[in-house]
Amino acid sequence: MKFYAANTPPHLITLIFLTSTSVLSLNMFIPSLTSMADEFSVSYAVMNISVAGYLAITAVLQVVLGPLSDRFGRRPVLLGSIIIFSLASLFCALSSNIWIFLSLRILQGAIISGMALSRAIVRDMMGSKDAVRVLGTMAMAMAVAPMLGPILGGVFDEIFGWRATFWFYLGLGLALFILTWIDLGETNKNPSATFRKQFSTYPDLLCSGLFWGYSICLSFGIACFYAFLSGAPLVADKVLHLPPSQLGLYMGSITGAFLVGSFISNRLAKHTTSTKLVLAGRIVSVSGLSLGLIIVLSGNITSLSIFGSTIFIGLGNGMSLPSCYVGVMNVRSDLAGSAAGLSGAMGVAAGAILATMMAAILTESNAAFGFLTFLLIAKIISLAGAILAHNLERKIN
Repeated sequence: MKFYAANTPPHLITLIFLTSTSVLSLNMFIPSLTSMADEFSVSYAVMNISVAGYLAITAVLQVVLGPLSDRFGRRPVLLGSIIIFSLASLFCALSSNIWIFLSLRILQGAIISGMALSRAIVRDMMGSKDAVRVLGTMAMAMAVAPMLGPILGGVFDEIFGWRATFWFYLGLGLALFILTWIDLGETNKNPSATFRKQFSTYPDLLCSGLFWGYSICLSFGIACFYAFLSGAPLVADKVLHLPPSQLGLYMGSITGAFLVGSFISNRLAKHTTSTKLVLAGRIVSVSGLSLGLIIVLSGNITSLSIFGSTIFIGLGNGMSLPSCYVGVMNVRSDLAGSAAGLSGAMGVAAGAILATMMAAILTESNAAFGFLTFLLIAKIISLAGAILAHNLERKIN
């Protein structure tokens, strides 16, 4: 098998699959959360650890994976992560104890390397303008799988039970390992001298106001999506009384909107500055959620008023995130992997906190307006980060 190992940069399709699998590992089984809680005989809050705990471990992993890939290369870190994900998926599918399941579920978080390091690989291969366009293209293409994931997961749950999703994860992990082995050659041509030296560069990033602006924008934009995933099943079940398959459809719609936003970003990248794209995306999200909240507070609580407004989360993220990713890696281009890992970790950590808070504060009586209010606050903070980055970039240029 060594003979077939790749030694050239990967094709775009490989990066798309790596990124898509990272998202699928989070959202495909979400429609099954309530039925899983019933089977394991635990509360929804305990079952939600499979989301919040997963996010927490991926935050920690990204802090380490970025410098590891800057030191040892993108390829070996990715291959090792895929192996861990595949084994964890296998034992999740076989688990009958909630705590064993949750431990294995958290180990699945290793696949987050696919998302974080794909961005670093793109930055290894090209300059800023091209990277924004390629990341936008990746986002458009990879959005199809996360859009279909919750729908497919809901169908799996209704026909075969929730374990079918984890068998699917196993097959996906094995296929991804083969694809990465034969197509993804090393792109980090200037690895750092030591891991300790690479890790010591984090203070340089943390002292940069521009890094914080982009990272706040990224973190709370991504965290808003994770909070949506955490709260949507409760709202759909207790307020709207929707079946898992229909919930999967509504959850997929937010990713469909992300696809549209990424297309807009890709088309406009040549004609405007990246910070203007970031600002526009954040304004779109805040405006859409504000309108939805006003409608819900007026007493019109329907699937359209709630999930119609959350579509703007995906639309705004699609417009903003490609430019945010490139911007945060451009703060120190020699630390692209570390910057991608650290900013990604901040986003996932914020997501874990917001997802936990969402699950804790929502009740049947406050779910409709509380859900949208929580998401709107996250987007307002993200908008503040975008304004900070825009102002600092304008001063620099």
